Amino acid sequence: MTDYVPGPFTVPRRTLLGPGPLNIHPRVLRAMSTPITGYLDKAYFAVLDDVAAMLRSVYRTSGRTMAVAGSGSAGMEAGLTSLLESGDRVVICSYGYFCERMVSMAERIGAQVVPLRTEWGRAMAPEALEKVLAENKGVRLVTAIHAETSTGVLQPIEALSKIAHRYGALFMVDCVTSLGGAKIDFDGWGIDYAYSAPQKCLAGPPGVSLVAISENAMAAIRNRKRPPSSWCFDLGLIADYWGPEHKHHHTSPIPLIFGVREALAMALEEGIPKRIERHAVVAEAFREGVRALGLRLPVPADCRLNQLTVIGVPQGIDDQKVRQQLLDEYSIEIGRGLGQFQGKVWRVGLMGEAAQPQNVLALLSAFERVLPSHGYEVASGVGVAAASRALAGSPVPIP
Repeated sequence: MTDYVPGPFTVPRRTLLGPGPLNIHPRVLRAMSTPITGYLDKAYFAVLDDVAAMLRSVYRTSGRTMAVAGSGSAGMEAGLTSLLESGDRVVICSYGYFCERMVSMAERIGAQVVPLRTEWGRAMAPEALEKVLAENKGVRLVTAIHAETSTGVLQPIEALSKIAHRYGALFMVDCVTSLGGAKIDFDGWGIDYAYSAPQKCLAGPPGVSLVAISENAMAAIRNRKRPPSSWCFDLGLIADYWGPEHKHHHTSPIPLIFGVREALAMALEEGIPKRIERHAVVAEAFREGVRALGLRLPVPADCRLNQLTVIGVPQGIDDQKVRQQLLDEYSIEIGRGLGQFQGKVWRVGLMGEAAQPQNVLALLSAFERVLPSHGYEVASGVGVAAASRALAGSPVPIP
């Protein structure tokens, strides 16, 4: 038996235009290659303090901010595990694939789950939450996803938060696809716990979850009857590590935190309002091109995400074959549909570093070449021309 010698590490270069992760700026990659410190080194604590301060700016909060080791789903599970005890009642606003992940997690920790299921691809009416809270007394927590990645819809978080608090519940929000690409006002909207991930609008590395916690939520965590079932995702213990005393809890993913620090710095240098505007301009140009190709945009205009566009797959087209051809021939990745949308939509992410005019034009040009080979005829150049006109009328504020 001979030893396997794999040779130098390499992967294909891709233009990532799916739901995430997206391409990372070289400045962030350089930060991640910086020699690491120890996770209890004072020099590293200064980095943690920088990250926490910048997160307060991005979330618009004076509360606690920190990172949980793990993907956005780690932030989701940390919130549910730390804010709920077995037997607590939780209302989960569900209108997409990742909302249903919340339902599964909450059921696993023994909570009494009241799923409030509404139509996929549409904004939830706040009145629906009012009704279910009036019918279910003693709800401890209400959860919602701000920008449902599976459906491309922006939800009315401020209105939902007000209703949750009127009934005495804490309010938890998934901001994975919205932080840095859509308006978020943690304190102004009365959010108690929010989590996000850096690999989308912030153009950072995947592998950590960026969270914010209100004082009310932290008090609820500190005053539990029993410790959370998960030691790893105990937000109280993680907060102690990120706090002034930096109490030992876990081995921090140091290179990822370096990357997050640089990604946050770049976002704040650009300015969050300008970054949100850039996402909006690029998204509208792409939608103009999609419409020119005769493709369907199933999400209503008043609740569409700018950072992620959902496109209806034309009848008779195999969505997977189109996606594979885009990857094989153009090195462009776009996302598939999930759950109820499986096989029915493509999901295109123009977020963070990917929210650039050249990516709009490259993908539309590739669609113009690929779709006819699958029986969907389009006139050459119409999508690119439509997007170019939109970009000429609204120049992108490039950082």
